[in-house]
Amino acid sequence: MSEVSVIASIEVKPGRLAEVLKIMKANVPTVRAEKGCVEYRPTVDAATGMPRQVLDANLITLIERWESLAALEAHLATPHMAAYREQVKELVVRVGLKILQNA
Repeated sequence: MSEVSVIASIEVKPGRLAEVLKIMKANVPTVRAEKGCVEYRPTVDAATGMPRQVLDANLITLIERWESLAALEAHLATPHMAAYREQVKELVVRVGLKILQNA
């Protein structure tokens, strides 16, 4: 499998979004320096007023691109990601992953 994209939906406990984002953003430079990382960007909903848009004040959407599935798997096994997960485990309600390939 060639390049993969990941859309991670991270639901945080109410009122804890800023705290999780601070922890996540501190980890971003380390992740971006990983072999195989093309893109790694936390995002939050933008209130645009567009029809059909569903806003969620407790959701971080992490947009990632990796050179390969192997690079993504290596990323998930790094010590800094284990440390990140430990730091946010009491702040996160649920994480959903979509791992995508080019059509």
